[in-house]
Amino acid sequence: MVVIGGRLVGRLVGAAVTAVVLLVGSTGLAIWWTARQDARPSSDAIVVLGSAQYNGVPSSIFEARLEHALRLYEAGVAPVVVTVGGKAAGDAFTEAEAGRDYLAAAGVPADALLAVPEGGDTLESMRAVAAAFTERGWSTAVLVTDPWHAMRAERMAEDAGIDATSSPTRQGPAVQTRATQFRYIVRETAAYLLYRATGESVAGAPGIG
Repeated sequence: MVVIGGRLVGRLVGAAVTAVVLLVGSTGLAIWWTARQDARPSSDAIVVLGSAQYNGVPSSIFEARLEHALRLYEAGVAPVVVTVGGKAAGDAFTEAEAGRDYLAAAGVPADALLAVPEGGDTLESMRAVAAAFTERGWSTAVLVTDPWHAMRAERMAEDAGIDATSSPTRQGPAVQTRATQFRYIVRETAAYLLYRATGESVAGAPGIG
């Protein structure tokens, strides 16, 4: 009986480990696959996820996202670009304001820009954007962020009530080397599974909390 019981426990543990490995592996593969997609249907707005800014100047990660959003706007994907993101203690500018000002300087008209200066992480940002969408009767968005962040951003946007697709950036520090890409995929796999399990976001690497 003891031997049989031990075998049963061993099989259960083995099955549990296999299930976890399959879950983690399939999630990582889905993140990689989503990162390779580029959906840009006609939408109510292009939403640029915030990242670090320095006294109103976007970081290289943020600038890559803004440049991509600018190209989408010029291609007619949406009539409005929404920038989102709050600020750290001591900052004079929010990420949303820095992004808006960057796009304005690039020639996007003021009435085609909306800054949502809220959110310390992706989940807070998506909820703030969803509230702005509700106020304006909007429902569809193309999200602009780093490739590895796209799947989690889409999920959070959809959970907040936005019909979202993503058009990830193809430039910037997040895609420079294979080692960097692998590191981001590993982190995003953990962050995505945490969100699905708890409904909470995770802070960490710049711009993808």
